[in-house]
Amino acid sequence: MSGVTTVAVHAHGARDVAARVHDAFDRIDAVDRPEVWITLRDRESVLAEAAAVDPTLPLAGLLFAVKDNIDVAGLPTTAASRSYAYTPGADATAVARLRAAGAVVVGKTNLDQFATGLVGTRSPFGAVRNAWDPTRISGGSSSGSATAVALGVVDFALGTDTAGSGRVPAALNHLVGVKPTKGLVPNTGVVPACRSQDCVTVFARSLDLARRATELMAGPDGIDPLARPDAALADGSLVALPPVPRIAVPLPSQLEGLAAGWAEAFTRAVDRFRSLGHEVVEVDIAPLLDAAALLYDGAFVAERYAAVGAHLEAHRDQVGDDLDPTVAAIVLGGAAPTAAQLFADQERLDVLGARGRDALAGTVALLTPTTTWHPTLDEVAADPVGANSRMGRYTNFANLLDMASLAVPAGFVDGLPFGVMLTGPAFSDRRLAALAAAFAAPTVDMLVVGAHLRDQPLNGQLVAAGGTFLREARTASDYRLHVLDTVPPKPGLVRTVGSGSGTSAGIAGEVWRLPAAGFATFVAALSAPMTIGTVTLDDGTDVTGFLVEPYAVEGAEDISRFGGWRAYREQS
Repeated sequence: MSGVTTVAVHAHGARDVAARVHDAFDRIDAVDRPEVWITLRDRESVLAEAAAVDPTLPLAGLLFAVKDNIDVAGLPTTAASRSYAYTPGADATAVARLRAAGAVVVGKTNLDQFATGLVGTRSPFGAVRNAWDPTRISGGSSSGSATAVALGVVDFALGTDTAGSGRVPAALNHLVGVKPTKGLVPNTGVVPACRSQDCVTVFARSLDLARRATELMAGPDGIDPLARPDAALADGSLVALPPVPRIAVPLPSQLEGLAAGWAEAFTRAVDRFRSLGHEVVEVDIAPLLDAAALLYDGAFVAERYAAVGAHLEAHRDQVGDDLDPTVAAIVLGGAAPTAAQLFADQERLDVLGARGRDALAGTVALLTPTTTWHPTLDEVAADPVGANSRMGRYTNFANLLDMASLAVPAGFVDGLPFGVMLTGPAFSDRRLAALAAAFAAPTVDMLVVGAHLRDQPLNGQLVAAGGTFLREARTASDYRLHVLDTVPPKPGLVRTVGSGSGTSAGIAGEVWRLPAAGFATFVAALSAPMTIGTVTLDDGTDVTGFLVEPYAVEGAEDISRFGGWRAYREQS
């Protein structure tokens, strides 16, 4: 939860909490997306619960949605099947812990039936449309939860992730998706898809809130036999980042088949990590991709049959009505593999896991696109299995190989969200969050032309503000450089007006990237006559840069003929 939200709730109390609830329900009416919800609580019940929350709790005043394969006491759990529905008497452990922290449930959200799919269209309650483009999928199986957050109805939402369902919808809706290490969040009260592989996940618009909610849900509950404590609490190496983090990326051939423009978007994300001072290395992730294929194409699908196969067997007459035909075919097909095939696949998975760990040795995380494309509803309807199989290329292996993963927004391509994913070994959750926080933080690219250049006396101020050198650059030709009467000596850059008043080749400088917070601190310490403004470079692009107020250059020596501060200092 962000500090801003906490302060607002604590400062204004019940009135703001009520306003937030009214805003959520007004938003539900305004967006008109009934397919997002399977069960929606009434406004008055939510208002009453919100009003009773202790305002000092860590999530007080926040609203959340719950994927409808996770129990909320008194609300039906359907897993997107009416014939499967039951009404639990208790919250799932994850839900109970969030409510104890002050968050309030708004409703239960739609999903790919029995959490089987990555498209969000396999539900008798309707295909969930994308928050940015209603002709496209929201991504599944946690489709409703992601869309409820992206549309601004709730502050965060719970999903589940077996093959990527807590990450793919995040990427397609411009959200953060946290898939913790298996077992960190107990699965008590969760309808299993694959019991040994399932994770409760969080969608939010901010990394801070997503991680906070995850931390509040974590820890064994004494009920789920697969729940486990966080090993990172005893092993600091799983949290700390080295001075120069080394990040792995797939070989170029393993990035083929991305949607138009996505390869370029991924390259920009890689460059962003490099600009943060990280080392990026290409690795062969073939063992991971081969492991990913085992989740559906091998004997592991038998665990889906073990979870809900008996229900589908007993209701075969409802396939095509209450039971989605694609989901039914997948789950019922899980009865075919033999025990011998399962053990053979487990042995192959062990080998692939060892090879994958060897490939990633010496790196802190693997960076990939979250998914490979963003299909339309019509494209999925035309090829439901083929379209779905493309979605999980980079997500399917994480739970099979006991890895943590985190999806974060990485811009837009043709007006639609594009996302990347950081994946690391079990219990590296906090380390991945640190990498993602640096990547997601807003930054400012700034031109310096004088004492802040590399090897100049004030460069340390840039470094202390978190600055990273990007490239050498040169201004457009209509700028002039003067020597100011300061200690230490500084140049003053001004833009001139009128033909022939500038320099022929512009003024040399450097572009540095600063985190927004560091930039603000830096600017706050700036003294007159120096100012910050927009500087046009010789390639026509604009960046923020150091300028000087015009009065300061009256009578000052014009050194534009040197072409830059360094050249002037070397020759003076």
